[in-house]
Amino acid sequence: MRVLAAFKYAMAGIVYCVCRERNIQIHVTAALVAIGMAWRFELSALEQAILFLTIAGVITAEIFNTAIETIVDKVSPDFHPLAKVAKDVAAGAVLVQAITSLGIGYVLFWDKLFK
Repeated sequence: MRVLAAFKYAMAGIVYCVCRERNIQIHVTAALVAIGMAWRFELSALEQAILFLTIAGVITAEIFNTAIETIVDKVSPDFHPLAKVAKDVAAGAVLVQAITSLGIGYVLFWDKLFK
């Protein structure tokens, strides 16, 4: 029963992020577009695996960012320079992952888009 409860809580966290966080909604939309392009251009199994790992990396980074921002807001409701650093660093991690995903998308799709 504990395993099922853990999955329930995990799904609740994902649903929370997808329903309430604008940035993750943008990432999910981009992921759906990329998956559609992968289907359209018939990416190989390896290319699809790389794409799915990339999508998972971006969405995971965004979920961690949301968790960090939420806990920082809870423990430091007033402005504090270290709270700002924590939130900025978490957002920076998402940015690094998103930029990396653009590079991977370039490698996967460029030649297929412009043959």
